Amino acid sequence: MKILLQEIMQSKKLTVRQVSIMAGVPKSTVEDIANEKISPRINTLEELAKGLNIHITDLFDSPYK
Repeated sequence: MKILLQEIMQSKKLTVRQVSIMAGVPKSTVEDIANEKISPRINTLEELAKGLNIHITDLFDSPYK
């Protein structure tokens, strides 16, 4: 499963700082998720989805979606 945060940020022209503020997620966490250094918890995905005003399933690519 691939997390698509970096692609979503680029398409919306958002910085790590902006996403952090919008979602209420620490900047370092947003950066690590976007750079695929960590796998986010489901509650973090939910916070990101709410902050970005997207469906939670838009944040990942999986054949089991």
